[in-house]
Amino acid sequence: MPSQIPFSFSDLITGYVTHFNRSDKSFGIKTSEGREYTAYLGSTTYGRISQNLEEGYIDATGQLNELLKPGQHIFAYGVFYPKGDDHKFEAKSLVFPGDAPDKYRHEEPDWWIKQIRSIADKYLKWQFNYPNQPIDYREYRTMLKLTGEKQKDDYLQETDTVSRLVYGFASAFLLTGEDRFLEGAELGTEYLRDHMRFYDPDEDLIYWYHGVKVTGNREQKLLTSEFDDDYDCIPAYEQIYALAGPIQTYRIKPIEFQVIHAF
Repeated sequence: MPSQIPFSFSDLITGYVTHFNRSDKSFGIKTSEGREYTAYLGSTTYGRISQNLEEGYIDATGQLNELLKPGQHIFAYGVFYPKGDDHKFEAKSLVFPGDAPDKYRHEEPDWWIKQIRSIADKYLKWQFNYPNQPIDYREYRTMLKLTGEKQKDDYLQETDTVSRLVYGFASAFLLTGEDRFLEGAELGTEYLRDHMRFYDPDEDLIYWYHGVKVTGNREQKLLTSEFDDDYDCIPAYEQIYALAGPIQTYRIKPIEFQVIHAF
């Protein structure tokens, strides 16, 4: 650290352990770009091993001496304290991606399956209160209140965010094979086609609306963008986003869906 910084500050360093000195409780960290740091363990330093969504906390505080082996990948969050002409880095918390230098929990065979299942189930619950209620995209909200509540009347459904959710459900089904995610993808695809498409018979073209503004039982179609950077335009990226979810869904059952209807 440059000596001209006369104050303490916190930062996160990620890299690989080069050595561990038990006597002064210090260890070396070498980043992927080749920088080397010396970190010190304090009396309140704690550690944990990465956990997946819905897993419990995996404490590693009592195993720091064993885990700090050369080659171990680590995330060290701590404070740089001025010390003479340099700084001393004291680690406050350590995160280990695995319990050995050659182990990474995200490489476990079911890691990503568990993760996408957890994410997709939460979206089903938060947006549609599934399984207590059926999946109904009329209940979808692009924006929520700060408290997490939904606006009951006068709300906006943006096409690109609905399509991204559909893409997520379709991808969750492809990874897990669980039917509730397929149902979410299929119903979302139909909702997009029924509510957010505009067919121009003169040009034989289909446009996707920017979104739908719902006031009570009334739907107001918004063809052009409402965003400041491309206001009153039909951005190409929105047309692409609108297709992302349906196309991912069509990949699941190409025979049952006629892709031609999406264009």
